Amino acid sequence: MAAEGGGKEMNEIKTQFTTREGVYKLLTHSEYSRPNRVPFNSQGSNPVKVSFVNVNDQSGNGDRICFNVGRELYFYIYKGVRKAADLSKPIDKRIYKGTQPTCHDFNPLTATAESVSLLVGFSAGQVQLIDPIKKETSKLFNEERLIDKSRVTCVRWVPGSESLFLVAHSSGSMYLYNVENTCGTTAPHYQLLKQGENYAVHTCKSKSARNPLLRWTVGEGALNEFAFSPDGKFLACASQDGFLRVFGFDAAELHGKMKSYFGGLLCVCWSPDGRYIVAGGEDDLVTVWSFLDCRVIARGHGHKSWVSVVAFDHCTTSVEDGDPPGEFSGSDEDFHEQIHFGAGRDRANSSHSRLSKRNSTDSRPVSVTYRFGSVGQDTQLCLWDLTEDILFPHLPLSRTRTHTNVMSATSPPATGQTTTVSTTTTTNSSGTNGKDNVSNSSTSGNPPNSLPNTLPRSNSLPHSSNPAGGSTPNSHTGSNSSSTKGNSIIDSAFIATSVSKFATLSLHDSRKERHEKDHKRNHSMGHISSKSSDKLNQLSSSRTAKADAAKTLGTMLCPRMEEVPLLEPLVCKKIAHERLTVLIFLEDCLVTACQEGFVCTWARPGKVGLLSSQNNPANSPSGTVV
Repeated sequence: MAAEGGGKEMNEIKTQFTTREGVYKLLTHSEYSRPNRVPFNSQGSNPVKVSFVNVNDQSGNGDRICFNVGRELYFYIYKGVRKAADLSKPIDKRIYKGTQPTCHDFNPLTATAESVSLLVGFSAGQVQLIDPIKKETSKLFNEERLIDKSRVTCVRWVPGSESLFLVAHSSGSMYLYNVENTCGTTAPHYQLLKQGENYAVHTCKSKSARNPLLRWTVGEGALNEFAFSPDGKFLACASQDGFLRVFGFDAAELHGKMKSYFGGLLCVCWSPDGRYIVAGGEDDLVTVWSFLDCRVIARGHGHKSWVSVVAFDHCTTSVEDGDPPGEFSGSDEDFHEQIHFGAGRDRANSSHSRLSKRNSTDSRPVSVTYRFGSVGQDTQLCLWDLTEDILFPHLPLSRTRTHTNVMSATSPPATGQTTTVSTTTTTNSSGTNGKDNVSNSSTSGNPPNSLPNTLPRSNSLPHSSNPAGGSTPNSHTGSNSSSTKGNSIIDSAFIATSVSKFATLSLHDSRKERHEKDHKRNHSMGHISSKSSDKLNQLSSSRTAKADAAKTLGTMLCPRMEEVPLLEPLVCKKIAHERLTVLIFLEDCLVTACQEGFVCTWARPGKVGLLSSQNNPANSPSGTVV
């Protein structure tokens, strides 16, 4: 897929990229795939997925990798940056008939060098528990498809549990299973346990213990992915209706939600400390949501098609002691509201306590940069930094993090007059734009958790700042180059109530229909199953999404593009020929995979190990190798 503007260089597959920490290099000898290394014909197939587990092998080769390609499932010793991959010796290989594996997950609590517990979800709705080391199949859940007949979209072990696991389906339902229970020979009967806005939780009525223990019905259309918080107490769900919903898992209560800018949400992940959630989907954006404040705090614009996967990099997330910011102008909860993670199922990263640190005596936050990444159907890898000028916009900062370009944005108030509140900060010379940056670091007259009149725009793409015309930076991120001008599609569609504020409304409305057609035509539909029921769910949720968009745009659920900071990626590189479906950050590398069935290892700076022949400084830009 060619980048905007075309050109051979823009369409070239990259084998390395540079960040402030150094050069990341693709290790071609560490590529995992089917043994014949032939690109897989991915037409109509489910996305390639990858799972890792460490079995604490005494030999030092404790990492194991599982990936699915079409009807096949492979299990290998993962040698990473240490040694070249040996594809001729899979520990286990399985070929399925009549169905395809769609997702899988290891249980890290029970993994040993002699045995691992691997859950595999399938396109026909079943879930299999296998041990690829012993080459055993212990159980098959939903075998007769009495619980749910739709495709399994996500399967996860419940954190801290050796027996409980959660399964999501394209029907929009999730089911809690216990590996010790059977699924019964008849369809389950349910009793309502808890109900809320667009969700319900039912228990299974049975005289004896059976699966499922619980059934969650969430939103409209498919439930595309869910993710447990680092402490295992909360559950974030990304749905085809465009909503991110976050639940307290044990209490089955809705904590908060947000709406995508356009279309369905396809992926979701948590920051290592559980404070932030990133979601991506069919609006081509990555959206950052604050767990504590229950609001969107930033969006990222870099992809030219649907975002398939988002993930935080716990190794590159940095924490420093912050300088005293002076008088605090925001709400008290921005500093003092805390989520105290208890014991039991707490399996957060070691950085959790450091990232959660706040000084209660002088209301001083730590200086922190969260690194996260995303891959999409545009075959591009994007890396992003979430910095304190975005996390704490009300604070005057002593310095601004690298790769942050904060520009002032104006949003006309109800009176039709333009008000801009801004302060100027200078950034490190390594910032992406290399210019002095302007940040509107505070707004006045706004209650806590309300949308301020003006907000910073971080690493924003070039945009018009014509106050007379009232034009706002473009928000539509489809592959049409004409979409880089004017207002966004959705803002234009629902801005009629504020027609007096925008002089160019009629122009945007006239473009709306053409933009929507181009957006749909230029986006791949390959990740959607060929099952007719899935397609009907997609169509139904699309109609619902349009109605919801009219109600939510410009609210806390879905702020307009000019109302939240817009991030630009630190890195945005085309790294594959087919759409990307995997992004995983490991200690010494990051792992990506594309729909052709190739799983690629990218060594972190200075982590090439024994594959030193690929770490030739002569092939790298001067001064970039750490």
